[in-house]
Amino acid sequence: MKPLVSIIMGSTSDLPVMEKAAKYLDEMHIPFEMNALSAHRTPQEVEDFSRNAAARGLKVIIAGAGMAAALPGVIAAGTTLPVIGVPIKGMLDGLDALLSIVQMPPGIPVATTGVNGALNAAILASEMLALADEELAERVAAYKEALKQKIVKANAELAHVEYAYKCN
Repeated sequence: MKPLVSIIMGSTSDLPVMEKAAKYLDEMHIPFEMNALSAHRTPQEVEDFSRNAAARGLKVIIAGAGMAAALPGVIAAGTTLPVIGVPIKGMLDGLDALLSIVQMPPGIPVATTGVNGALNAAILASEMLALADEELAERVAAYKEALKQKIVKANAELAHVEYAYKCN
């Protein structure tokens, strides 16, 4: 099995956030890899990873980083693959990381989720892959239908919650 998605984090301290992406990809039967690479502490390894990602068969990269959050942009600068940045909450409630990731220069796009949005990054990656994989598209559609059904059920349960002035 060869990975189609790479989950990269700046440090293993980011794993509690990034594992949400891993769990979703696992659920969708999408082969992936996970690595810790730092744009600042292992720049050569990040450069090698970026340069060789497409040749290794990867299709999408999910990169999580906090604070200066350079990792997604540095990876995007070295590959033509789509990169999805996940700002990790740290200092300034993750606003610093969010702004670092979304403010990329022209020609180096990085799709960006909300702070700690690794699950959304994995869903977006699966939607990208599903463009060329009908079975995966069906699994993604089923996942989204299940999300809908959770809300429908919750709304039905609200009908039984009583308040003196509640009208529905």
